[in-house]
Amino acid sequence: MPSRKIIAIIPAAGVGSRMEAGKAKQYLLLEGKTILQHSIELFLQHNEIARIIVAISPEDEEARQLPLYGHAKIQWVMGGKNRADSVLNALKAIEDTHNTWVLVHDAARPCLRWQEVEKLLQVENPQGAILAIPVVDTLKKAFAQKNGIEKTVDRAQLWQAQTPQFFPAQALRDNLQKALKQGADITDEASAMEFCQATPELVLGRKSNLKITYPEDLALAEFYLREKI
Repeated sequence: MPSRKIIAIIPAAGVGSRMEAGKAKQYLLLEGKTILQHSIELFLQHNEIARIIVAISPEDEEARQLPLYGHAKIQWVMGGKNRADSVLNALKAIEDTHNTWVLVHDAARPCLRWQEVEKLLQVENPQGAILAIPVVDTLKKAFAQKNGIEKTVDRAQLWQAQTPQFFPAQALRDNLQKALKQGADITDEASAMEFCQATPELVLGRKSNLKITYPEDLALAEFYLREKI
């Protein structure tokens, strides 16, 4: 495959209400830096990444206080009301999508290792790929309005999606627009591709690439960051 231009996109307009931290979780500190800084810096360190586009809330004042704000390789754009809108705004900021691929990464996944990114960059599937790990826990389906167990779910073919998710920029832009226009429930970029009949590839990730969602995730993320450093 011809050499591709790679752009990283980080949607960072969410508020992370489940953290109950009084501020957006991407601005909580880990090892002396914000979670967002950790998530951005990995991509800054590697020449394979041509640009990083970060989508933030219009009301976000904290991003402007970051040491990285104003970095020549980082472009800041306005996010939308949800993740899909934020990613779409970032995609629209790419002037030339010819032979351009995007790595979309959660702002709250600060423990990503470059080895996993390299696995994605080797994928040549034109329908893209995502990092994911096989589900190992027993899964239960609850009744719709009760806490009781309806049944145990077969986990044999189930994977837990992670990020980055890696797609041709134009295809992802087109499919996101189509899915949003038709009211599809888009929880990650792969779901927009799937909605439009694409079959992205699964690339084995690492459990350490956790998404910080609850307060107890912070201590585990600190452990993984120290191990990574």
